[in-house]
Amino acid sequence: MQTTVKTQHLLLILKKWQWLGTNVVESKEFLKSILDTISEHIVVINDSGDIKFVNRSWQTFGDENNCQCNTQWEDQNYLAICKSAAAHGDEFGAKAYTGINQVINQQLTEFYLEYPCHSDTESRWFMMRAVPLKLGTTGYVVISHLNITERKIAEQQVRELARIDGLTQIANRRHFDNFYEQEWSRCARLKHPLSLAMIDLDNFKSLNDNFGHLVGDICLKEVAKLLPDYTRRPGDLCARYGGEEFVLVLGNTQCHQAQKLVTRFMAALNTLQLPELAGHPLTVSIGLATIFPSSSDDAILLIEMADSALYQAKEAGRNQLVLADNIEPLNIEQCP
Repeated sequence: MQTTVKTQHLLLILKKWQWLGTNVVESKEFLKSILDTISEHIVVINDSGDIKFVNRSWQTFGDENNCQCNTQWEDQNYLAICKSAAAHGDEFGAKAYTGINQVINQQLTEFYLEYPCHSDTESRWFMMRAVPLKLGTTGYVVISHLNITERKIAEQQVRELARIDGLTQIANRRHFDNFYEQEWSRCARLKHPLSLAMIDLDNFKSLNDNFGHLVGDICLKEVAKLLPDYTRRPGDLCARYGGEEFVLVLGNTQCHQAQKLVTRFMAALNTLQLPELAGHPLTVSIGLATIFPSSSDDAILLIEMADSALYQAKEAGRNQLVLADNIEPLNIEQCP
């Protein structure tokens, strides 16, 4: 059986090693050559944090990312670099500084950290691993940095799928619950108003009975296509709340601003001409509420206000917006 080109090449290397003998295997140059072939970025420091060795991957990464101290790594102190990053608010720099010191002081046998290292053009994540190395009486720490961007992106995609409603492709109820809690806390901390709109498709049961559930699904998806146009800021979210009900979270939004947004949404919906409905209009009822959250309030209060206003809109004949302007607590912004 013929050997492949790759196998032949490997055999030549093995014969060359055998010919060179064990002295070369033990040489610093040979070991450095091996480390330079590794894709992980490797740096070795002493117990004081002084850099004693970097491999080619480390050097190349520094060159490509314009590291200011890259020309003379072995004159740098790795712990000082981590400490400086921590002083400028980098939480991962602080974690690295603490963890490596724990390895040096034998409080940890190994330190592990995953951290972001994004450039201006791409998102990147790395995994740092620090392990002790003892040569005679001298202690060292071997630190490797492995690019785990592909894994992180895959994990993000999985998490994103878990947050998305399968039918409408907007946020699901679970994501809404988490986002709403965070936005409530943020607005309470910053003393910002928070607006919430509860949206319900009118006569949805009748629509399903008359046109079929497939058409009902089309209507839900068409509504969901419109909603992201009104939630473009980081403090905004549109989500499927359940069944034929949707919700808009509008952070740092006064009642009159939220009213304008919701009115625009209703106008856009009224222009839809769905052939599946054979001229039957697709309308929604909406309850809108605004509150200035405080840490002493229960976040469910705003949802109850919007839900109560939605109930009033449906009782009043549907296809309309009702503002929660008739509730008395002092921290509720009264809508005009």
